[in-house]
Amino acid sequence: QVQLVESGGGLVQPGGSLRLSCAASGSILSINAMEWYRQAPGKEREAVARITSAESTIYLQSVKGRFTISRDNAKNAVYLQMNNLKPEDTAVYYCHVRFEDGVAYWGKGALVTVSL
Repeated sequence: QVQLVESGGGLVQPGGSLRLSCAASGSILSINAMEWYRQAPGKEREAVARITSAESTIYLQSVKGRFTISRDNAKNAVYLQMNNLKPEDTAVYYCHVRFEDGVAYWGKGALVTVSL
């Protein structure tokens, strides 16, 4: 079994920054892609950023240039650096880890609130 623990959420003013972390523990084999999703109140969950095992990245258009995804394979961790945050970035952010055997896991989520 694998557990994903997110941290780093909180309240920040518009224009501020936050860094989300997600660490995987348990029976970890080979991790393939690591992703961040978010779900705002009343909206569907959407993919925000993805990083492959080759460290290729892809971003939601609205966060390009503001968010940066990275990973530390030695720590089985993925990070999301969020700069110049906007009120519309307010959401619960979830990490999602895909293993090479096809199994995937979700974290429990970290709330990010961007408000004055």
